[in-house]
Amino acid sequence: MLTLHQHPFELLEQQLRAAERPAAERVPAAEVHETDAAYVIALELPGVDKTSIDVKATDRSLVINAERRQPSPDGSSPVAKQASLISEFRYGTWSRSFRFPGGINRESLQAHYRDGLLTVTAPKAQNLTTVQVQVEG
Repeated sequence: MLTLHQHPFELLEQQLRAAERPAAERVPAAEVHETDAAYVIALELPGVDKTSIDVKATDRSLVINAERRQPSPDGSSPVAKQASLISEFRYGTWSRSFRFPGGINRESLQAHYRDGLLTVTAPKAQNLTTVQVQVEG
């Protein structure tokens, strides 16, 4: 009979990886590219309904919120009609923010969602404004 013994630190490492995995899986994978004219952000959002995606922008940043909803219990989804033996899907809300090295033109933002991929194009601002404040005292 062969008995395998695991090193105690190997077991600890496995438990730490398992504890980290769920949090990392809730954040969608992203790619950010810069062209001469714009910043382009692509996010993987499989199973997210387009109506739950919210994109907001400031002068130099972009915030994207979304929710992946669990199928309704009334059976409107084929998956919901059956009891789960294993459930590894992640449901809930999340938020990602991106800060750019230069300003963006908020009025010209474009967002497209297709086949689980959200692509946001944020054109670079052509004119950056500066405000001078009078120091009193």
